[in-house]
Amino acid sequence: MTDTLIPVFDLGGVFVDWNPMYLFRKLFESEEDALWFHQSVCTLNWNLEFDAGEIYSEGVAKLITRFPKYWREIQAFDLRWKETLGDFIQGTIEIHDELVDQEIPTFAITNFSWEKWVSCLPEWPFLEKFDGVIVSGLEGLVKPDPRIYRVFCERYGVAPENCVFIDDSEPNISSARKFGMHGIHFTDPVALRRELIGLGLPLKAK
Repeated sequence: MTDTLIPVFDLGGVFVDWNPMYLFRKLFESEEDALWFHQSVCTLNWNLEFDAGEIYSEGVAKLITRFPKYWREIQAFDLRWKETLGDFIQGTIEIHDELVDQEIPTFAITNFSWEKWVSCLPEWPFLEKFDGVIVSGLEGLVKPDPRIYRVFCERYGVAPENCVFIDDSEPNISSARKFGMHGIHFTDPVALRRELIGLGLPLKAK
């Protein structure tokens, strides 16, 4: 491919702001109630089941059997899922566009429901610019499981030491590093640009 390190991106928290509380605040009158619902009913661990391949309608139906009085709010997590999204992280999109313009291959490894992934394609134009994407919901593996990095390397014929993985989750970065990849813990696009330049990627200094 190229002697330059191959950038491999996470999506949520790196390209687009994602937080279920954006939706839950609309469903409940107080911040306390919305937070309780997020911590006790529609939890991050429950959401990970979709990232691992669970069908939304099934996962929603199962959870409603445990919390029937909240059926409307649980169903909203599926039907109004787009409202869990905030803004695009424009600085990351600009970095990605620069890399694509320089003909650097770029990839993504994302914890994502395959159903929601497909639904975002028309609205997230940066997705089609990747040379390949590993979607956890299609693999039945979620980060930080090191097997997902192995799947990526085998599928696209790259060695881990030739990749730099960018994620906003420290455990995911730690796992990628143990697998042999370079890792950048994403905090903001300015720091990411600086670190990628430091690793030899052909980006403009800003």
